[in-house]
Amino acid sequence: MEQKGGKSLEIQFLGTGAGMPAKNRNVTSIALKLLNRGSIWLFDCGEATQHQILHTTIKPRKIEKIFITHLHGDHIFGLPGLLGSRSFLGGTSPLIVYGPKGIKNFIDVSLRVSQTHLLYDLSVEEIEEGVIFEDHEFLVEARYLDHAVPCFGFRVVEKDRPGPLQVEKLKKIGVPPGPIYSRLKNGETVTLDNGKEINGKDFLGGTKKGRIVTILGDTRKCENSEKLARLADVVIHEATFHKDETEMAHTYFHSTTHQAAEVAKDAGAKQLFLTHISARYEKEDWPLLEKEAREIFPHSYIAQDLKIVKIPTHKE
Repeated sequence: MEQKGGKSLEIQFLGTGAGMPAKNRNVTSIALKLLNRGSIWLFDCGEATQHQILHTTIKPRKIEKIFITHLHGDHIFGLPGLLGSRSFLGGTSPLIVYGPKGIKNFIDVSLRVSQTHLLYDLSVEEIEEGVIFEDHEFLVEARYLDHAVPCFGFRVVEKDRPGPLQVEKLKKIGVPPGPIYSRLKNGETVTLDNGKEINGKDFLGGTKKGRIVTILGDTRKCENSEKLARLADVVIHEATFHKDETEMAHTYFHSTTHQAAEVAKDAGAKQLFLTHISARYEKEDWPLLEKEAREIFPHSYIAQDLKIVKIPTHKE
């Protein structure tokens, strides 16, 4: 389902299947497009992810960060090829890969044995729980989930932004347009020509609330899933099994449609997208899986390869 609204932040599903590629679903990979920055963050990189990218407008050189949830093959086997192709296609800007312990060795061995030489700086950070990235616009938090191997979920938080500068209010007190407006927009205190000091924060509209995107790796239903999904605009949660296969889901460290929906509901999230769908479910089964989740959480949608989800900005 393609959502309307919002221009600066969107998600594109590159692969939504579990375990191995299927006719209608490739294995896991999700692109988060930061359109205002012109960059892409990739979450997992299963086999043939770069083939999926060929059917999109995504340019590998625009991929700035890759976050790996865990080291199972359906989440990482496409990574060496994509890293190489990014270089072959003229990518020269730095790239950072974040993932569990062992991801650096996997990348180093793959590139060394294949004699793949990159024309850009590649950094690999083996992470633990906590804030793993932060700049002036975004913060990314990682927490361990409940899977058969160490596996992370990620919470991407867009920081709140100051409201618009109240230009008419400034003009009324005799402050003409000019470079001073930029300083006031930044919330600085400035001194006018007449010696009067004014605080930019007094001339800003209401704060614009940032958005939250939660992307979870493979997991049983667990407390950290809900913590990461708290009040999120979008939660992406695996739903490998249908609602009546609770025992099988537990045995294989996965979740059902109902369990994914319970996480979104309990977390107070706005939307849920089900992914990591088992190949046992044919295309005609997908509406049933979506319906099962909606029994618990009405704003549930089943993800499909190459679909785009636009995340609307919050109203002031």
